[in-house]
Amino acid sequence: MAEILDGKSFSNKILDEIKDRCEREGLKPGLAVILVGDDPASAVYVKMKEKACNKLGFLSKKFKLPADTKEEELINLISDLNNDNEIDGILLQLPLPSHLDSKKMLELISPEKDVDGFHPVNAGKLFTGQKAFIPCTPRGIIELLKEYKIKMEGKNAVVLGRSNIVGKPMALLLLNENATVTICHSRTKNIAEIARSADILIAAIGKPYFVSGDFIKEGAVVVDVGVNRVDSPEEGEKLFDKNSEKLKKIEEKGYVLAGDVNFEQAKEKASFITPVPGGVGPLTIAMLMKNTLESHLRRRGK
Repeated sequence: MAEILDGKSFSNKILDEIKDRCEREGLKPGLAVILVGDDPASAVYVKMKEKACNKLGFLSKKFKLPADTKEEELINLISDLNNDNEIDGILLQLPLPSHLDSKKMLELISPEKDVDGFHPVNAGKLFTGQKAFIPCTPRGIIELLKEYKIKMEGKNAVVLGRSNIVGKPMALLLLNENATVTICHSRTKNIAEIARSADILIAAIGKPYFVSGDFIKEGAVVVDVGVNRVDSPEEGEKLFDKNSEKLKKIEEKGYVLAGDVNFEQAKEKASFITPVPGGVGPLTIAMLMKNTLESHLRRRGK
């Protein structure tokens, strides 16, 4: 039976350390969040980030723009925030409405304030092993593995997913820890067979319960990045056991969150596993706060 990698408790520990340091040294990092449109999931994420800022005593500025915002308006806002000395980090919540070019807008954010780690300058520095802002989710996973003293050096690591936000930077960070890394994606053949070779398996595909017990080697460490909303009883019946608590939650709440990994099957074979929710998600917020504090210190020569 797998030991739980408790991302929620670890993230609270990190946030407490950040809060203590800010209070002790009189620091007030500033984070600006830009939300364009009315995507419900994005609104929830932004609220969580605001809550974390308030808890830590950070300066928090939220800019809620209508879905039909013109490109020029968004460009001007990003430019203003780049020049705002109170702001140490700028976060552009994705996805953007279809008429706005996400890649272009992200590249307009100053690399020194790119606390999401998405700017090509920071991505390039990560690739070449230089100090850079690291995307929050992969950074959180590495710190979680270290917290539980899970050795990465010399291990076979398999990353399922190749996104710029999680998959690719995750692979680079594991390489930096001297793991041997394989990336699988939608065109990979025999994914289950490759996954079974993993000492450390990172699932970031975005498909509920895609990873069954058949994907997992006995004793592997399993990190589930997926947070998938399942709101159809019919889909739930295909994914979950008849007596599953998740099926009951769909009936009670109208939806349930499911990871990319079939937790019940995986925990029987894994040595360590992250739950959903309460695993990787809270760490993403904690790392965003940590990146913002580091930006604040760096910009002030500390």
